[in-house]
Amino acid sequence: MKRKTKNIRFFITLFTIILTVGSMTAQQGKDYNTLSEDFLLKIKNGEDVSAIQEQLANSTLEDLESALPTDQEKLAFWVNIYNGYIQLILSDTPELYNDRRDFFSREQITIAGETVSFAKIEHGIIRKSQWPLGLGLIRKWFPNKFERKLRVDTRDYRVHFALNCGAKDCPPVAIYSPGRINEQFNKGTQEYLVKTTTYTAENKSVAVTSLFSWFRGDFGSKKGVKKILKENQIIPTTKDIEITYKSYDWTLDLDNWTNL
Repeated sequence: MKRKTKNIRFFITLFTIILTVGSMTAQQGKDYNTLSEDFLLKIKNGEDVSAIQEQLANSTLEDLESALPTDQEKLAFWVNIYNGYIQLILSDTPELYNDRRDFFSREQITIAGETVSFAKIEHGIIRKSQWPLGLGLIRKWFPNKFERKLRVDTRDYRVHFALNCGAKDCPPVAIYSPGRINEQFNKGTQEYLVKTTTYTAENKSVAVTSLFSWFRGDFGSKKGVKKILKENQIIPTTKDIEITYKSYDWTLDLDNWTNL
């Protein structure tokens, strides 16, 4: 009887180990980019996303680091997550937008066992540890391990025309995939600049979104902004162009989607 009890305990322990290892292997092999796309698609369609939120919360730093080795994969994942949670949280509690500084800095998104803020995702991971108030010219001194392990290797100014912070003047929300993200970023940038920029040929002046001012270091300052505008056929030349910045409309405007 004693031996039988030991055998039962042995098999229970073995079965538990197998289940644990299987669960860990499945988690490590998860396609987090597809998960982020499904997350955003379900939000767009008004479907429940609690199961996906649970999967994101129960992931680990090692899972994400392994699953998102390239900047394309990191950017597609984190832009989808950022945009999705903006829609999810503000649709449920729009009053949080009354204090935007608190809203963006508040830790309210649980991923890989960490509860992080929108600011952490945007400035820490997507913009490679930039100080939020540094105009894209000053990096953080001591980013934590979560940020260091998951951030992009190279900043890409086009993210500013992909991230939707819930305001009326924000770019619309698209669902990004790593295989198409370069094409999607190019198209989204061009469409946003056409919509928000006013060029006056008579005095060679161009009025642009305030994003170019707030994150000037990401764009290469005024010289870089002119180059970007010319590359996107917004202005005919970069020579003697005067740049002014438009006011940003912070009116809450959710459910603003596009296909890229």
